[in-house]
Amino acid sequence: MRHVLQELIASVTPTHSTDLGCKACVALAVLFLSCSAMPPAHDEARLTATQPAYSLVFIIHGDGDYLYHDTLGNARRADEDILSKAQAIAARNPNAEVFLFHEIERRHVLFLIPRRDGHAYYYRNGRLVAQKSYWRDQGASRFDPEVRLYEQFAATQPRPPLLFFFYFGHEIPEFNGAGYDASYSKRRVTIDDLAEGVKSFVADSTKIDVLALATCFGGTPYTIGALAPYARYIIASPDNLHLSYFDLEPLASLDAGSGDNEVAGFADRFARNAFEQLANEVQTTVSVVVYDVNGVGDFIDSVAGVYDRTVTAANRMSTASVEHCDCADDSAYALPGMSDGLTVFYRAPRFGRGKYKPDHSGWECWRIAE
Repeated sequence: MRHVLQELIASVTPTHSTDLGCKACVALAVLFLSCSAMPPAHDEARLTATQPAYSLVFIIHGDGDYLYHDTLGNARRADEDILSKAQAIAARNPNAEVFLFHEIERRHVLFLIPRRDGHAYYYRNGRLVAQKSYWRDQGASRFDPEVRLYEQFAATQPRPPLLFFFYFGHEIPEFNGAGYDASYSKRRVTIDDLAEGVKSFVADSTKIDVLALATCFGGTPYTIGALAPYARYIIASPDNLHLSYFDLEPLASLDAGSGDNEVAGFADRFARNAFEQLANEVQTTVSVVVYDVNGVGDFIDSVAGVYDRTVTAANRMSTASVEHCDCADDSAYALPGMSDGLTVFYRAPRFGRGKYKPDHSGWECWRIAE
């Protein structure tokens, strides 16, 4: 009951015409809330007694077309599937604190009154200790609302030694970015916005230990280069990646230490699990790559000039005029050392022209279509 009433208060923005009705609703809600049970003091003490060893941050983008049909023909939403999986993992892990941010399409009550279009959940030691609905347009930069809530939830607790960050959504554009958020027609979102948000999540000198980008075409020199200053290891796909199949099971019982070998080992296991689940479920290309940030800088720097020029040209063209390609298939990018720092898991598609491609460099680039 407490949760339902909080949602009622939080979701409605009163107008002049509804002011009296809203005040009455709020007054009634407050009356019920004053009678609601509060968490017992000994439960709160137990939550703070055991310090989590890990922080897990999930941003799940749902403000777009995420509808798909499963093998039985049932209509499903990929973002809601991932949210359910992440919540189950958060409830099963007694050694982690988990921050979940679900960005949804903006809706209206009676077609007039806007409702909040973000939901945040904070789990600690396997228990949900806070949740809140929020507005996604209240900030100077794209991810300011999530950063503020992250700081609010975590303010009273010491930070665990390991931080993992997961972004689930459609391909984040490297240029243009119009229409990424369906509810905000005038907003442009690019990978630079995500990089700025990630930077805010690690405002001090620390780095994210593992950053997983569960989107299509995330493994490009520009995208990895934009995120690299804020992470030790990045997991991404240089090709298509259906986010609803991304395997979160390794997060239920984390056993990684903070040493480089231990973090690298976890990143490899997590990527392999995701790859194997995808390979069992889909017939299209499957590619998941671990990027060791300390090992990929030379290649990113060496192709930055030609890549930037291609992106600049692509920004002036129609989408039909440019295409993705394996960087190794373009002589401008196929340079010695391009595989340094990469662990590549790849399977060719079961059909089409690409079924005969035996391997992948782990890097995806843009080229002008012939």
